[in-house]
Amino acid sequence: MSVLELQNLSVSLRGRQIFRDVALSVQKGEMVGLIGPNGAGKTTLMRAALGLVAHGGHSSLAGMTPMARARAVAWMPQSREIAWPVSIEALVRLGRMPHHGARLSAEDHAAVARALDHMGLGDMRSRTVTRLSGGEQARALIARALAQETDLLMADEPIAGLDPAHQIATMQMFQRLATDGRAVLVSLHDLGLAARHCARLVVLGQGGIQADGPPAKVLTPDLLARVFGITAYHAQTPQGHIFQPLEVL
Repeated sequence: MSVLELQNLSVSLRGRQIFRDVALSVQKGEMVGLIGPNGAGKTTLMRAALGLVAHGGHSSLAGMTPMARARAVAWMPQSREIAWPVSIEALVRLGRMPHHGARLSAEDHAAVARALDHMGLGDMRSRTVTRLSGGEQARALIARALAQETDLLMADEPIAGLDPAHQIATMQMFQRLATDGRAVLVSLHDLGLAARHCARLVVLGQGGIQADGPPAKVLTPDLLARVFGITAYHAQTPQGHIFQPLEVL
């Protein structure tokens, strides 16, 4: 079942075309990595899909009412500013508002507890979020998105600023969501983690989608040279894909 459909999506900002005629479908059970060089438009594509940026073409999410969209997709933007000195648990509870508003049910409390446990924050639930490290704040915001328990999770650079252990743990958690039947669309700059944990990669660059498919078929020497301007080492091991950028061309 499709949870996101983009057709002929185009965006221009300040007189410059970012991309045009993008077509993309994301299904339940998929973990899709959106990759591309700086300035390719990954953030803009995700925001346009949500109806947050003026665009041409069609997005299945953009035409929804804000409440319906919040029940269909959890959005974690790249910006992580937290303005209010609330507890981690209070922040994560905000993820349940699209379902039952401010009055939480037993089901809502259970969803919050699951999200806190997923991100290893159960023992920290009473701590004030504005006093956390950047990495801890990132984990709390991911937990808030998880608490929405939507069919689709869209996250823009969610592992930036996390230490290696929490980067891996977060990617593994996203994989489990997909295995459980939800869909994840995540933008990444770390090609190694993208190749290792995403079953499908979509490469955005040069004004459109340059490749879409399994990592081994997408991250070819030709594409890496043409889109990223690099060489890389790529191998399939018993532990999964190993992908390491090597040199700038």
